[in-house]
Amino acid sequence: MKSFALLTTVSLISLSTLATVRPVMALESRQPAETRIAQGNNQDAIGHYNRGVGYIQQEKYDLALAEFNKALNINPRLAGAYYNRGILYGEQGKPDLALSDYNKAININPRFAEAYLNRGVLYDEQGKPDLALSDYNQAININPRYAEAYVNRGILYAIQGKPDLALSDYNQAININPRFAEAYYNRGNLYYYQQGKPDLALSDYNQAIEINPQLALAYFGRGLLYYSRQETEKAIGDFRQAAELFRQQGNAAAYEAVMEFLRQLGAV
Repeated sequence: MKSFALLTTVSLISLSTLATVRPVMALESRQPAETRIAQGNNQDAIGHYNRGVGYIQQEKYDLALAEFNKALNINPRLAGAYYNRGILYGEQGKPDLALSDYNKAININPRFAEAYLNRGVLYDEQGKPDLALSDYNQAININPRYAEAYVNRGILYAIQGKPDLALSDYNQAININPRFAEAYYNRGNLYYYQQGKPDLALSDYNQAIEINPQLALAYFGRGLLYYSRQETEKAIGDFRQAAELFRQQGNAAAYEAVMEFLRQLGAV
């Protein structure tokens, strides 16, 4: 489901990455009071909800959406169903519907940290940084060990020109989850672009790639660093790897941007 000169095409690729939004997983038969309906049928709602989660895992998103709709028709107080449906609407390019569902999830369950995180991502994408920051803060207040929220807030701080706050948040995310590739990648960007520490940046890009060899942006970021050091062959190797991963992941815009970069280097 989602943020970046040497050549003009670089601007086509985001040099930060927001933490991945995730669906809420299957519900048990016993639900908190706020997700129950007054009379029977809650088991049916949970059944549709869990089938929706299963369809998300199978990447059958239209079927998942239908199941969440059925669950909500039975139980309009099922916060997780609004949250997951909001993710699907966001992926379908329907931000207004996604926002509405996140709002409903939060109204039902004001302690729903994931819903605040996803709503913050949506606000961030809509160019509403103050609202995004408020939601990331709320997610962290609810769950002080929410690594994804620290990364997203760190990105926002970095964009706002607050590198010390950004670095603190990236460090906190890594302390919570030492295997969080996106945290290393974003910290690498901060070291390289805002603090002028290329050696630390390279170490973080390497760590991000070691943890997640499919993180295309980490190869691209490391390639830019190598290029700035005139280590052209290493840079080209990373750009080619990034392009191939973008192609495999269906990110056509990023793929074309990297390919144009390679063409300007005479490497295609």
